[in-house]
Amino acid sequence: MQERSKAQITIGLLAFFASVWVLYEYAKGYPTIFESIGIIIILLIVMLVLAYILIAILEWINIFDLKTNSILTLIVLSAFMINLTIYLFTN
Repeated sequence: MQERSKAQITIGLLAFFASVWVLYEYAKGYPTIFESIGIIIILLIVMLVLAYILIAILEWINIFDLKTNSILTLIVLSAFMINLTIYLFTN
């Protein structure tokens, strides 16, 4: 497996697990367990896709090395999750 693919998967999973406890609290409010699990699985897929896209774009631009691109991607995904959490809990 290429280093870029490993970084994309790792960063996507790190961002997901860093925010899963907040989504777990939000998902407990759904009436069925299938809806709760569905929301959590959809978020995992979104995090993996966003990590793939962001690292691919940063590698294409080729300004920083892979480690720096991974850290930048993790910061962006964490900011995305903070904004999503604020949006979910304010509505």
